[in-house]
Amino acid sequence: MAVSSRADRADEPEFHPYHHPAAGWGAAKSVTQFLLREGEPIAGPHAIMKMNHENGGFDCPGCAWPDDRKGLRLDICENGIKHVAWEMTHKRVDREFFAAHTVAELARWSDFDLEDQGRLTEPMSYDPDTDRYVPIGWPEAFELIGRTLRGLDDPGAAAYYTSGRLGNEATFLYQLMARELGTNNLPDCSNMCHEASGRALQAALGTGKGTVDLVDWEATDALFIFGVNAASNAPRMLTSLVEAHQRGAQIVHVNPLVEAAARRAIIPHDLTRMATFHATATSTLNLQPRIGGDMALVRGIAKAVLEESNSNPKAVDAEFIARYTAGFEDYRAVCEAAAWAEIEQHSGVSAADIRKAARIYCDADRSIISWCLGVTQHEHGVDTVREIVNLLLLRGNLGREGAGPSPVRGHSNVQGNRTCGIDHRPAPEFLDRLARVCGIDPPRAHGLDTVGTIDAMHAGSVRVFVGMGGNFALAAPDTAYTFDALRKCDLTVQVSTKLNRSHLVHGRRAVILPCLGRTERDEQRGGLQQTSVEDSMSMVHLSKGMKKPASPRLLSEPAIIAGIARAALPHSATPWEHYVEDYDRIRDTMAQVLDGFEDFNRRVRLPLGFRIRQPARELVFRTPTGRAEFSAAPLPEISRETGTLTLATMRSHDQWNTTIYSDNDRYRGVRNLRTLIFMNADDMRERGLSQFDRVDITSTARDGSTRSVHDYTVIGYDIPSGCAAGYMPELNVLCAIGDYSTQSDQPIMKNLTVTVRRCG
Repeated sequence: MAVSSRADRADEPEFHPYHHPAAGWGAAKSVTQFLLREGEPIAGPHAIMKMNHENGGFDCPGCAWPDDRKGLRLDICENGIKHVAWEMTHKRVDREFFAAHTVAELARWSDFDLEDQGRLTEPMSYDPDTDRYVPIGWPEAFELIGRTLRGLDDPGAAAYYTSGRLGNEATFLYQLMARELGTNNLPDCSNMCHEASGRALQAALGTGKGTVDLVDWEATDALFIFGVNAASNAPRMLTSLVEAHQRGAQIVHVNPLVEAAARRAIIPHDLTRMATFHATATSTLNLQPRIGGDMALVRGIAKAVLEESNSNPKAVDAEFIARYTAGFEDYRAVCEAAAWAEIEQHSGVSAADIRKAARIYCDADRSIISWCLGVTQHEHGVDTVREIVNLLLLRGNLGREGAGPSPVRGHSNVQGNRTCGIDHRPAPEFLDRLARVCGIDPPRAHGLDTVGTIDAMHAGSVRVFVGMGGNFALAAPDTAYTFDALRKCDLTVQVSTKLNRSHLVHGRRAVILPCLGRTERDEQRGGLQQTSVEDSMSMVHLSKGMKKPASPRLLSEPAIIAGIARAALPHSATPWEHYVEDYDRIRDTMAQVLDGFEDFNRRVRLPLGFRIRQPARELVFRTPTGRAEFSAAPLPEISRETGTLTLATMRSHDQWNTTIYSDNDRYRGVRNLRTLIFMNADDMRERGLSQFDRVDITSTARDGSTRSVHDYTVIGYDIPSGCAAGYMPELNVLCAIGDYSTQSDQPIMKNLTVTVRRCG
């Protein structure tokens, strides 16, 4: 597989520990250099002024952090600006480009170089005789896809993936098409990221989402941030962290790596502090558990709180527990039975430091606990999120301002995709409403998730793969296995804005369908259209592109979906064309199907949109007992063999999902290098390794099989002994297709068992 970096890189790798504030002038300099490199010194800043604005602006296509509730004029961040400029590039990938390059040649290019070629301009179809993509008209492309889907002997022989980039309206049409075709095979990026959060919150509270919003972040007394690299993955969170610290809130960061956002920051729109280089602290306490040690650490905090309650009854909210929860006594028993030595061993954190966190928690009247993939991409991710809920319930930190669970979604509208129907395990109530309102007979059997889809393609039972956005071939685990699976398909369809690896790892037939970006004007027969998105905190608002499309031959995502649907379902009574003329019509239908979307068209046009109601926030729990459920799961076993390390994959700073902006990782002090492994100094000495030594990394899967990457560079780093870290997507190859959580079915990309040996 090609390395995700510049093909012509000549600069030597560098590493210098980063000691500067997050954001601030470092971000400003990086953004300026990026805009100049992309040739967008004028259009880029103009677009930035429209990003995340409620009146006539477009939603950032990067992370899903909520928009500022006070209407901040510069509610932007470094990575959001880069994401927009990357989309707005003047470079084009047109028919002349494809005529000049075979797929075999392009497959040897780096992933950076593929995306750096620019925007796709028209539909393309793979020609096996010439090994090139050739132009195809939109009607012909739709007919090819529709004919293939109509020819399947089983609707389940097709899978419909989404990366999370779709707006809500396109999402609703996409799932409607799949279900009218007869399948719930709707894998999505949540299957690889936050599936554990949804399943845990659903079991504990009767909702698959967090219960807090930005108003709560502004009112809380204590923030506990687990497994989040905010400065890179949710940079606008820095504003909330800085403001929280300034008003006296306590902030505890829990992460094997102490990331830049867990130290101090300068917010670029705070002009006074920018001018004076005045940074604000963003943490009260930093705890570094071993990889996978979060659950034991949270249980330790709970144990300390319960011990405190023996002398201070107010340490536990007994009235809340008695009135609103179930299972407390069983949970108290497992906490009391857990010895401190066991908790220290499992978490990798001393009892003294855990008690410091517990003291902060007990002293706070209102607490929020937030987490991201550092918690979920583990075998026991569901149990860990439920443990977080347990801790919140102990002190009644639910259903009141400034308190509650707050998962951080890493991609704009990935939560909206799930809300609007992208779910391979749909609720019967949702299917009932869909059948009644849309007049279809949706399938009731569960469909395939991401891992299941890859396995099914590999086995030949799924023969058509449709990808709406993203770069599935690189984002998925077990890279070689996933590549083989895609190549066994009869047809692969990729709806994209830029060239990427998934266009080169394709089925016997392949089609590329280029779509509008979020920054671009979407003109339909009914006029200029707006789409809606949902952020991490259940706020739904409109997004309207403002830039001329990169090509006149681009279609919107709703138009592409409608075109495929009409070709695949020629006799469908669904008014596909009618929907695309005016997205208000889609929203009117969604209002009848989706719980919480009543009066959709009016409410989404309110200032800042509207928040989807959360019964658990109102202390209404849709669980079997009608109460919030404590969990009493045992702590996960520690089974690392001598000589092995536990490896977590992660993004670099200059990266967004599988898109690589450069080979630099400013906040971790790395330049000109992505093929690396961060290791503890003691672990390096045990293996006779020094800084910048070259090594081979081999993972051992549950079934005993091994996978390796070669010639990686060792970087000594502040990470717990026995742990290591490196970048995705390069290291996705080490996660075997069978190494997924039995609790969430997520690939365990943050908990791989590896050996590291010097090359040769």
